[in-house]
Amino acid sequence: MTTISIAKLNALTQRMVELEIDDSQLSERFIKGSGSGGQKINKTASCVYLLHKPSGIEIKCQRSRSQSANRFFARRELCDRLELLRLGADSPQQQAIDKVRKQKQRRRRRSAGKT
Repeated sequence: MTTISIAKLNALTQRMVELEIDDSQLSERFIKGSGSGGQKINKTASCVYLLHKPSGIEIKCQRSRSQSANRFFARRELCDRLELLRLGADSPQQQAIDKVRKQKQRRRRRSAGKT
């Protein structure tokens, strides 16, 4: 079972406040999951479907068997997507992607020079 610490919940709440996401802007439904997991996953409504009404962003999260953990993961994914949408290349997620891309280019150049 996945449990989310109080510190992580508080950090997510703070991040939602910074991005001006209010719970009234969200439409949240719990639906039955799909995929591996057998009878348990087919019978329980632990998958979270989250819709951010102002932006139209839809999130469907089924990482965990726990509904509360999936709520946390869905909201975190929503924050990531809104941050990427608002900040573009300046978002931390995009900066991390760019950093990895540069590292791979550097490694490719080094290995091409050795042969």
